[in-house]
Amino acid sequence: MNVHIEDYALISDLETAAMVGRNGSIDWLCLPRFDSPACLAALLGTQDNGFWRVSPVGRGPCTRRAYRPDTLVLESEWETATGTVRVTDFMPPRTQVPCIVRVVEGLSGSVSMRSELRLRFHHGRVVPWIRGIDNCTVAVAGPDAVWLNVDCPVPEPAGGDSTVLDFTVSAGRRLALTLVWSPSHLPELPAPLCVPAETVLKETCDFWRRWTSKCRYHGPWRDAVVRSLITLKALTFAPTGGIVAAPTTSLPGCIGGERNWDYRFCWLRDSTLTLSCLLRSGYRDEATAWLDWLVRAIAGEPADLQNVYGVGGQRLLHETEAPWLPGYEGSRPVRFGNAAVRQLQLDVYGEVLDTLHLSLRAGIPMPAHVWSLVEALMGHLQEHWREPDQGLWQVRGQGRQFVHSKVMAWVAADRALRMGKLLGRNGPSGQWRAMRDEVHQQVCREGWDIQRRSFVQSYGSKALDASALLIPRLGFLPARDKRVLGTLRAMRELDHGGFVRRYAPNGRGVHSVDGMHGPEGAYVACSLWYADALAATGHAEQAREAFERVLAVRNDVGLLAEQWDPDAGRQLGNAPQAFSHVALVETAFALSAGPSPSPRTP
Repeated sequence: MNVHIEDYALISDLETAAMVGRNGSIDWLCLPRFDSPACLAALLGTQDNGFWRVSPVGRGPCTRRAYRPDTLVLESEWETATGTVRVTDFMPPRTQVPCIVRVVEGLSGSVSMRSELRLRFHHGRVVPWIRGIDNCTVAVAGPDAVWLNVDCPVPEPAGGDSTVLDFTVSAGRRLALTLVWSPSHLPELPAPLCVPAETVLKETCDFWRRWTSKCRYHGPWRDAVVRSLITLKALTFAPTGGIVAAPTTSLPGCIGGERNWDYRFCWLRDSTLTLSCLLRSGYRDEATAWLDWLVRAIAGEPADLQNVYGVGGQRLLHETEAPWLPGYEGSRPVRFGNAAVRQLQLDVYGEVLDTLHLSLRAGIPMPAHVWSLVEALMGHLQEHWREPDQGLWQVRGQGRQFVHSKVMAWVAADRALRMGKLLGRNGPSGQWRAMRDEVHQQVCREGWDIQRRSFVQSYGSKALDASALLIPRLGFLPARDKRVLGTLRAMRELDHGGFVRRYAPNGRGVHSVDGMHGPEGAYVACSLWYADALAATGHAEQAREAFERVLAVRNDVGLLAEQWDPDAGRQLGNAPQAFSHVALVETAFALSAGPSPSPRTP
């Protein structure tokens, strides 16, 4: 497969998602949930690992494509020597079972088309049994059944282990191909196959346009903000409110390298910025659902708090490797699950308490036991905040005294004190105040490098870390404090073609903090944090320039991956990345002086 990450668009039904290439091929689809095994996995292998392509015979990428305004309905057009054709791809918001609809429409002339569906269950390796039932083609393997229906007469599909349909569309002719998943033990025709495609298309467009009409951002970058918010909604698992970091796994931070992780889960460290993004954009229901998911997920002993959970709040995310998949452009290993679930990451305590504080300030109804939760989390953190951990970046090397983790311990104590004041609860406020003061003093002493005149990545280190850009946003120090200004100047060392690395490798191409080999791209979120810090410190024009550099590397339909490689001019990492789009929205509001649901500074 030679399709670049930025060549993919996203469609979603709010419970799972598909990645659609410019060539008309769906190369990634997990059914029935984001975290289910993939049944189309060519993204991480070859066509033998599963794909569904609908395009003109013998043609490559489409001539143009775009989402219908304010929707997640994708339209791709091909101009050929004999005519022009449009393929409209979408997933109706889930009511019963997942469904993909692909409407083919002739715009001019006559175009020979082909639909080729090659299903490979269990992450691209199990060939299904294919048969015909009730004018549909049905593929079955284990617990999964996928039905394919065409809503008008076409030649009989070719046999074998794929379903191939050849047909011709002329100007004004339309036909729809509908793919539906159902449990294999249910013999009846799935309900979505009984609804006309035009009806479903109208309902889907209406759904998204009603949703986007609530957006409260009206600044100069409204199109980019709306597309980011739609993407964030598309990555939401509607039944629980959990938001996955990305719909994909193992898209590499370095082509051919080992930095390949499964992002189809929900990270607590995304919680505060996600909540802030949703609230200030006008999406209170989604913010409340996200908060409800978080409170359910973290129930239990504070010592058992994880940094990442499944979309249903599940804790067991066992990491495995898939040797039968060669990986995106040979990037191995391909991983499913995420071993970071077992790491100690102390910053998540601060994220959780910051999220609870922000919710309380915004007037979101809080669970009756929230104060008990605050006391339990703080009781545990008071005993353990001095320990080394794996930090914000989930390093798989040795634990360290990461400055960001200590700053977030300060945030935890600060927000707990503020919540106590709002709720009229004192609790052990004296102990929390003492802890807050001790953490602050320690970070300013141990995390500050006098020679570099900057905060560093960890105590005793000379390395820089982009997470220090969050210090003024979190309220740890004022934006105009000389230490913040010095850190901002030092961050130029992390510059990579106008974008910002999360941290720098050593001269041997090995990142000393995590011990992993190979370079990686600049982080989109870090580049946006830099723009935020520039704005907060009075450098409005530079902040705008940094922001617009990020806008310029979105793909043709407005999507961002986790990273950008300025040298190769390519997106890297899992895509689309929720955190990149959350950061985009937050920066747009910051540069537009948009409303904020709650101040983040003392």
